[in-house]
Amino acid sequence: MNPDHPAPGPEDASSEAEARPDLSNTNVREDLAMAGRCALVHLPTGRTCLLPLRHHGPCEFHQPQEAQEVVAGNLDS
Repeated sequence: MNPDHPAPGPEDASSEAEARPDLSNTNVREDLAMAGRCALVHLPTGRTCLLPLRHHGPCEFHQPQEAQEVVAGNLDS
């Protein structure tokens, strides 16, 4: 267990759903993450996973233009 980041208890369940500790990573797009998406960026290509947060299976990476449309609310992928 990491003392800086203790394991969440039952009382932390609601705050865990709202918190995205991965936002500090450079490979996560904050704007998409705040929209409830996985938002993992494949750094060599710049493509972004638009699947919902904590999706099952592998990421599905999309072009930056598609990701921008999701942020703008024009696409319900």
